[in-house]
Amino acid sequence: MNWDDTAQPADDSTGRLVGSAADGEDQAVEAALRPKSLAEFVGQERVREQLDLVLKAARQRGATADHVLLSGAPGLGKTTLSMIIAAEMEAPIRITSGPAIQHAGDLAAILSSLQEGEVLFLDEIHRMSRPAEEMLYMAMEDFRVDVIVGKGPGATAIPLELPPFTLVGATTRAGLLPPPLRDRFGFTAHMEFYEPAELERVIHRSADLLDVHIDTDGAAEIAGRSRGTPRIANRLLRRVRDYAQVKADGRITQEIAAAALGVYEVDARGLDRLDRAVLEALLKLFGGGPVGLSTLSVAVGEERETVEEVAEPFLVREGLLARTPRGRVATPAAWAHLGLTAPQSFGASGSGQGDLFGA
Repeated sequence: MNWDDTAQPADDSTGRLVGSAADGEDQAVEAALRPKSLAEFVGQERVREQLDLVLKAARQRGATADHVLLSGAPGLGKTTLSMIIAAEMEAPIRITSGPAIQHAGDLAAILSSLQEGEVLFLDEIHRMSRPAEEMLYMAMEDFRVDVIVGKGPGATAIPLELPPFTLVGATTRAGLLPPPLRDRFGFTAHMEFYEPAELERVIHRSADLLDVHIDTDGAAEIAGRSRGTPRIANRLLRRVRDYAQVKADGRITQEIAAAALGVYEVDARGLDRLDRAVLEALLKLFGGGPVGLSTLSVAVGEERETVEEVAEPFLVREGLLARTPRGRVATPAAWAHLGLTAPQSFGASGSGQGDLFGA
């Protein structure tokens, strides 16, 4: 197995406990906690069923599996599934990333060294350079690449045959993939956020592997604050484990989990300090909005990109904040979550603008 550096999502630099990007500690722990087969993989039932059919059919034909594209938010299991694909096909896997391939020659070097049936996992595939992307078209479809030798009028294209391989591409932004590349994948799957019950199963499995005793209510408490993401669930479990070890007898109950996550400022809906700061500024300073992103960022004391790319996606998904042409607007759920009462001018629709004629 070959591990290359992979690009980190925008929220990685913030060091947030509920950030969906993986840091060094996460990567080390995830390697130990990752399921090794589709049967062990928790959640994503439809994707698992479809992928199981694809892999079984390929094994029965004695052929390599079709190219696979996995899309979805960070932390949902795309890398894990790529490793499972290799394990199910009994093939080696090579891992690299789109940002690491800046030139067509970089990709040619990787492709020319693949073994027959090998799985090539290309993370953040949408960030690959355009020349490499165009080379990948032919490699995926015809298992061939043209290596350019020389420059200018004397340049010569030398065709290089490749052994059959399976490309597994992963992306957090499928819309950025050009149609010619997207169409060359034989199987495309979108990873959904997990339900709390599924995250509880993930937490119980991880607790067993980490030799941590956790009861049903404790797992439910952590799952409810994990933003539908297994990576975050496992990270919170480790922090709760530390608290239980130092402050209690090492056993995780609902009370211990709630107390631990209170110390780490992760509330019952999974909001952390930054999320609540954005909501509090929007509600207390601007009456629920609408307010421009730049103004809101100044009020929070964060960069515009941090608020827009790190805090807002989850707040919008939770129905606590809305993006409108006039600016950011809080929803009634935001007022309720912070225990505040919306001003009368907020309006029944939660628009912050009152009714049409000022009623």
